[in-house]
Amino acid sequence: MLTERARAKVNLCLHITGRRADGFHRLDSLVVFPDIADELRFAPGPERCLTIDGPFAAGLGVQNNLVLDAMAAGGASGAAHLTKNLPVAAGIGGGSADAAAMLRLAARASGSAPPKPQQVAALGADVPVCLASEPVRMRGIGKVLEPVPPLPPLAILLINPGVALETRAVFAGLERVENAQMTPVPQGADADTFIAYLDAQRNDMQEAAERLVPEISRVINALQAIPACRLARMSGSGSTCFGLFDDLDSAKRAAQSLARPDWWLRAAML
Repeated sequence: MLTERARAKVNLCLHITGRRADGFHRLDSLVVFPDIADELRFAPGPERCLTIDGPFAAGLGVQNNLVLDAMAAGGASGAAHLTKNLPVAAGIGGGSADAAAMLRLAARASGSAPPKPQQVAALGADVPVCLASEPVRMRGIGKVLEPVPPLPPLAILLINPGVALETRAVFAGLERVENAQMTPVPQGADADTFIAYLDAQRNDMQEAAERLVPEISRVINALQAIPACRLARMSGSGSTCFGLFDDLDSAKRAAQSLARPDWWLRAAML
């Protein structure tokens, strides 16, 4: 039995820089992968099958699941079992991370190298960036991945208010799609410099998402009210939000103070 972690994808900033003739939006985003993850197990075998459990299993179906698509794309067959720890339709790339984990498992099972990011874009716009699950600048429609300088040690607190939000609906609600690119990540930035840099960037989907799910605003306001929170923003198309902290203890204390029955909260290092 082979195992892989499918870590959450967090957009620390997300700029919408245009829309192509085919309708796809051009993005410019700084993406990170804290150690908050789904778990995928795989046993090679003659047939392709998938079972799912975990806190968010009820939000997923086995049919038309990206894990099975990735298994086929990787030329593998066998039994996969997904423990779904990440909320669904939450702006943190859960399905894409699961597919990328399956591609890594397929490569391990066959003893081959994982595919190149550009080779797996047909599975979804976020699958290429999730394949390596490392900090990167993601541009275009997800195929252009550029390395970034080392990031300072910061902790992150993810909060999802318990409301699923479809990416398509947020894109449809955008009032503007031609926006400035993000500026390059500064070299050798300490925590203060990096936070100041991020504060000057944006998530161009946040305003539209907040109109659809007002609870996003409540989460961000709650994070901003905590003195130790250095920056609060929405990830991706929402509805998951994040706060950045100087250390993990501060992030965990914030999670304890903000805990609500309908909110999902997880803290980790960037």
